[in-house]
Amino acid sequence: MARGNQREKDRERAQARNGGKGSKNKDDGLTPEQRRERDAKALQEKTAKKAAQTAGGESSGGGKGDNKK
Repeated sequence: MARGNQREKDRERAQARNGGKGSKNKDDGLTPEQRRERDAKALQEKTAKKAAQTAGGESSGGGKGDNKK
């Protein structure tokens, strides 16, 4: 049985569900250098937050302990 244009219709439905955002078009208007700076800053903030969290809560129950019964 022929499927016709089912694939194309499904793509249109998926695009409508996502609000028209294209998943492959990540054009945020930044140059590669600006993007690198933005990403580096975000990574530094993330690592600082993670370091503060591990320093502040050593016994937060990370799930890697011995939980044998």
